[in-house]
Amino acid sequence: MIRLSVPLRQALARLMLPALIAASFGLMLIGKADTVLVERVRTRLADVVVPLYAVLSRPIGTVTDAIVELRGLILLRSENARLREENDRLRRWYDRALALEAENRALRRVLNAPADPTPIFTTARVVADVGGAYARSALLVLEPNHAVRKGQVAVDAAGLVGRVSEVGNRSARLLLLTDINSRIPVLVERTGTRAILAGTNAPRPRIQYWTGPEQPQPGDRIITSSEAGAMPAGLPVGIVREGRTGLEVELFADLDRLDFVRVHDFGLSGILSADQSVRPAQRQRRTGG
Repeated sequence: MIRLSVPLRQALARLMLPALIAASFGLMLIGKADTVLVERVRTRLADVVVPLYAVLSRPIGTVTDAIVELRGLILLRSENARLREENDRLRRWYDRALALEAENRALRRVLNAPADPTPIFTTARVVADVGGAYARSALLVLEPNHAVRKGQVAVDAAGLVGRVSEVGNRSARLLLLTDINSRIPVLVERTGTRAILAGTNAPRPRIQYWTGPEQPQPGDRIITSSEAGAMPAGLPVGIVREGRTGLEVELFADLDRLDFVRVHDFGLSGILSADQSVRPAQRQRRTGG
């Protein structure tokens, strides 16, 4: 091996930078003088480099795909753990519900109390509202021989929707909980406090006129009350929220996306007489009109 002396290495180091600068200027001049030659060289260099890039990109792409798959597996594993935990929690609630149901049956046998009758319901499709006396209502399509009556309650998969306000031979109008004319008796599940849920034409009805010294708190669950026989007890309504003008209720039911509702007949007399609740055609037959 040839060893260069220290003064020679220092001289080469001093000449390296000027040589590189001169070479750069030379290449620039060649590129300006003969663009065809430069383009040909660049093209051939690209032809040589591109296969190398392709070969190198395969392992890189494989590694990238492997990283993505690994991240997906990690997320899937955490999601699986969360679902198992949720399933265990729901299983405990299910077991608790079965135990309470068995205890309820045993108490009924001891007390010789009759079981609550299963309410009759009619499933109806919600169509576009064509207007009426109410700002927040829905029009229901019914079969000709339907059993829907005024005052019956309507629910969806999540909770209470409203009450039937008008009944025709093939349709019915549903007064939603958010309408300003809607007033229903409710109960604060945590304290048993009775109150009135009043619609305001806004997305959230207002809770008013509660009894007792303790007012409802945000987060309290609201259910229906059987006060005055106008509404069955225990139907889920919503959650108390703090509003701008007072306590409001965020409804469980999505009133802006109603497709189907169940209109229930709980056998309640409510505030309507038997003649007021029937359809117009039946009322005319009764009066002989």
